[in-house]
Amino acid sequence: MKKIILALMVIAAVAVVSCNSNNSAKDNSTGMNHDSMPMPMKDNTTADDNVKMVATTFATVDPAVSTFMKSMVADYLAVKNALANENETEAAAASGKMVDVMKGFDKSLLSADQKKVYDDIEADLKEHAEHISKNKIEHQREHFVMMSKDMYDMVKAFGAGMALYHDHCPMAQDNKGAMWLSETKEIRNPYFGDKMMTCGSVEEMMK
Repeated sequence: MKKIILALMVIAAVAVVSCNSNNSAKDNSTGMNHDSMPMPMKDNTTADDNVKMVATTFATVDPAVSTFMKSMVADYLAVKNALANENETEAAAASGKMVDVMKGFDKSLLSADQKKVYDDIEADLKEHAEHISKNKIEHQREHFVMMSKDMYDMVKAFGAGMALYHDHCPMAQDNKGAMWLSETKEIRNPYFGDKMMTCGSVEEMMK
């Protein structure tokens, strides 16, 4: 039993070291945030010279589309924060709201080009939101990987009505890495929660 506990402790230590070493080169350039160097942001909209700015594809959208996107982003961020806080119940509830919002969206508000982009994302995003709304946290986090990619594409196309950060964790998915969107520059990792809350880096800023 002692040997098993010791082995688990060694694995955990290696994981933390790996996260730190994989991103040490970025610590001073991309808003990296570990326990030893917290970086709270008072002004969420302040540009960072070291963070790439991402422009919205469609500069003009119907006001109702903007309202829809704000609702989607708010529910997505609720999912993200719930996962970071190890709260699968809140993650499930927020994902369920995303599904309902998509079901009620009037796609006739979109131009032909906008509708093509939306249709390419909608089914996949809805599928992952539905899975998160019905499963335990381990499975929720698996689907959050793809949900985040879909939301990134959605926000890049239609905007979010607020500043968002595109964050990346190199340790997620068995070291394959995964991204997520955040309303704050401070890293709060939804893939590991309390185990490695500040593991990650800011890759881009979206306005």
